[in-house]
Amino acid sequence: MRASAFLYPWDVVGDPQAASRVAGLGVQQVTLASAYHSTRALTPRHPRHRIVTAEHAAVLYPPDHEHWAARALRPYEQTWTAGPDPYGAAAAALTDAGLEVHSWVVLAHNSRLGAEHPDIAVRNAYGDRYPWAPCIARPEVREYVVSLAAEAAVRPGTRGTELESCGWYGLAHLHAHDKTAGVRLGGAGQYLMSLCFCGVCQDGYAGAGADPDELRPTVLRAMAPLWAGDSGPGPGDRAGEWAEVEKLLGADLAAATRVWRRRVAQDLQQAAVAAVRGAAGPEFRVLLHADPGVHRCGANVGVDPAGLLAHADGAVLPCTGSEAERAAVLAPFAAHRTDRTTLAANFTIVSGMGGSPRTLAADAAHARALGATELRLYHAGLASDADLAAVRSALTAGPGAP
Repeated sequence: MRASAFLYPWDVVGDPQAASRVAGLGVQQVTLASAYHSTRALTPRHPRHRIVTAEHAAVLYPPDHEHWAARALRPYEQTWTAGPDPYGAAAAALTDAGLEVHSWVVLAHNSRLGAEHPDIAVRNAYGDRYPWAPCIARPEVREYVVSLAAEAAVRPGTRGTELESCGWYGLAHLHAHDKTAGVRLGGAGQYLMSLCFCGVCQDGYAGAGADPDELRPTVLRAMAPLWAGDSGPGPGDRAGEWAEVEKLLGADLAAATRVWRRRVAQDLQQAAVAAVRGAAGPEFRVLLHADPGVHRCGANVGVDPAGLLAHADGAVLPCTGSEAERAAVLAPFAAHRTDRTTLAANFTIVSGMGGSPRTLAADAAHARALGATELRLYHAGLASDADLAAVRSALTAGPGAP
């Protein structure tokens, strides 16, 4: 199968060996970050540094200031990687090494944006704001996400894009010095704590048949046993999570929240895909990082597989973990696959982050049997030399290689 490795521009810029080293892994493509959230990243082989601190979400190319001038929200520029266009410089080096470059665009995940514009952030049932999670139901956020998708995706020398967090973000977040794991909320608790109660969303729930004045106290009552530790986190599978939400809220209230949130997310996703295609042309491949649990949110946004594949070229799906979990992710998308659909099985290849690069060949074969058409490897810039050697062995082992 065709394989692509994730990279940041700072993995390549300033390292003349980086592009050829990645090409030597046996991948055909690199998925290169063009718009990314704040992070602190290891660079284990770079000749000039070992740690890069991206202090805030930013674009890694020079944005079109005229394009953004009249908009309420606009992207931030980066200062931590040298040069006016780190993405462009990295893309050129990778292309020269024989690799196809696709952009990697993080959309509705931006802590600085939410901190500087608090009214746009998801607001939970308790009134707490999540600055890392812009509420995608708000018109100014939708405009920002769609505009960013088109600009950040369609960079010179880029053949396609992968859109991350193109949907609802919620409570779960890899935050600095995070202290939120003291109570096991489970999937249902995560959903309830991710419901937004900004003015736009409250109107949306009402339009879907749920009185916000009834919904909010119902959420608070449902959460009380979890905070007290009197109730377990519930089932871990997607169907079980949603059954638990229905049990906690009642079927009618639960359905109304899902109707509203699903409608908003699908509208955003279709608009983002259309904007990218409008900027790039019909042959530009557009994938979304996704999860088949419609109620889930985060980097891999919850989607209806049939609905997503009706307008996007495919999905990038989290496949690190057990064979059962892999099947639960891939099968719902494979059921709606056509000859033109890309289903990319995403495997973590960093041992220190829970990946298993030494089992990549077997894991890829299993994913292919379940309907995967390509591989994604997270993350070639973060992995150790030993992890990369295992990946190289898996991808270049001969006729049996994935």
